Amino acid sequence: MRLFTAGLRKLVRRPATFVTFGLLIGLLALIYLAVGASVRQQPDAEARAQTLLLLTFPGAYTLVLSFILGLGGLFAMIFGAAIAGSEWSWGTLKTAVARGESRSRYQLISFASIAFMVGIGLVVAFLIGVLVAFVAAVIAGVSTEGISDGETIGTLPELLGRGWLALAEACALGFAIATLARSQLAGIGVGIAVYFGEQFATLFLPDIVQYLPFNAANAVVRTSASSGGSAQLVTRLEPNVALVVVTAWLVGALVVAALFTERAEITG
Repeated sequence: MRLFTAGLRKLVRRPATFVTFGLLIGLLALIYLAVGASVRQQPDAEARAQTLLLLTFPGAYTLVLSFILGLGGLFAMIFGAAIAGSEWSWGTLKTAVARGESRSRYQLISFASIAFMVGIGLVVAFLIGVLVAFVAAVIAGVSTEGISDGETIGTLPELLGRGWLALAEACALGFAIATLARSQLAGIGVGIAVYFGEQFATLFLPDIVQYLPFNAANAVVRTSASSGGSAQLVTRLEPNVALVVVTAWLVGALVVAALFTERAEITG
């Protein structure tokens, strides 16, 4: 608990925490408000109807979460890589080992504090996203009566839990990559390459890419509309199957990070 609390205190003060969260919220608000202001000007009636689904409650609840999982997955991976890489470049891991801490225990508890912070960010981002979607719906002249749909609201805790696991998986991948590279910049760079490489792989491996980490993470929440271009090219996993795949990637990434840290030479 001491290491976990100390990790949270460090994260609250890290610029990466505020920059990552601020970028996600800023892009979310910008896109939804732009849609709300311009959707009525689309000449194609079918395209306009599809776009309006983004702003129509109660479906907008799930679509906001899907947006966060798609773009937020990249940001979560970068966040995990930035924090894990700093443990090596700033020497905090070496200091912890010098005072007798278990290497793998220190790494896993550090990740637990990161995942907890990501969970808080998810909830806050989702609430802000729903508010922005409501405002955009008002601007677009879309009915917001569905915002009080009790059945959908009752499913939100489960959906947020699934979303948190998906973001934690992306965060774990960045965490593991930066640990292997022992560098923030290398971890972030390789992580971004993996993210976009997976999107590019949809052109060549449509039947396999659904099991890759980011596509699986996007599939843990079922939506009535596609949340990204790659989703139109591949078969999406069933949400419960995707949950198993995401958990496997999460655990695998943490095992790799812990084993590498145990065997790594730490000098100063």
